[in-house]
Amino acid sequence: MRVETGIPTEDWREVAEAASRAEAAGYQGLVTADIVGDPFIPLGIAATATERIGLGTGIVVAFPRSPMAIAQVAWDLQAQSGGRFHLGLGSQVKGHIERRFSTPWTAPVPRMREYVESLRAIWNCWEHREKLDYQGEHYRFTLMTPEFSPKPNGLAPIRVSIAAVGPAMLKLAGRVCDGVRLHGFATRKYLEEVALPQVEAGLATSGRKREDFEVWGGGFVATGETDEEVAKEMDWVRYRLAFYGSTRSYHGVLACHDELDLGMKLHAMSKRGEWDQMAAEISDDLVRIFAAVGRHDELPAAIAERFAGVSDTVALGFSRSTPGERVREILADIRAIPARFSG
Repeated sequence: MRVETGIPTEDWREVAEAASRAEAAGYQGLVTADIVGDPFIPLGIAATATERIGLGTGIVVAFPRSPMAIAQVAWDLQAQSGGRFHLGLGSQVKGHIERRFSTPWTAPVPRMREYVESLRAIWNCWEHREKLDYQGEHYRFTLMTPEFSPKPNGLAPIRVSIAAVGPAMLKLAGRVCDGVRLHGFATRKYLEEVALPQVEAGLATSGRKREDFEVWGGGFVATGETDEEVAKEMDWVRYRLAFYGSTRSYHGVLACHDELDLGMKLHAMSKRGEWDQMAAEISDDLVRIFAAVGRHDELPAAIAERFAGVSDTVALGFSRSTPGERVREILADIRAIPARFSG
């Protein structure tokens, strides 16, 4: 199993050291999120401070940004890292697209399909000097002059994954992408019964094997050196579950566990602005369904039980006080867990 970790995005002066330290510890990927601050610039800094570790966005919100703009920055990161970049995209939900980004909302699945297809058309134009001629319903790219074309880099094509929760987006990931980034608001039961069968159906449509397709995440991790630290991390997961559980788009996961009433209650509480009270609705048992929970000495076994066979890559972080050798030992044990992705 592959293990990734985050890097600082709010203070760029910390990025190089953090990236170098993660590579030395044995992490296989560095990932940024499109939450607060730009997700690409820290990866550029990390690319120049490391030599082997993978770099990726997990995820960047796609629709407010033109595929051409994303194609350019992804191309630069792939070239400057020597082929280590992976582009993770997400659609976000209608309210954020319309009211936070002031961008028109359209059906996300066909739009995301065209987004991925147009990115590859642009990259093929640059690498192979093919005529740029992508024409879809949502995106049309037909102009590219030599002056605006980067030089071919001779590297492998940029891998693209998309974030997916619902069946249609999951199937699309299997059809047109190199991987899927599953939401943390997921359980093993949901992955086995709902998510992964849709991915497999998409892969079958495209004639590809599961071993060539990477599955990220699909749950949380709550860990620490002591039981007290684990309890604190469980409270963090509890808050995230309440936050996501209040969004009706994610209620399919709760329905899989006969917890739809909880989702509706959380939604009503969010509408009343009762954010500080929502976490109390999430029981310890529910946290353990959504997360791999355990002290550092229990963590590899907990991750194997929660993720093995359904996910290929997990994201994990340790406090700065955790000794580097201890981190390397834990990561080595997690990397030994079998995974289906062999790329």
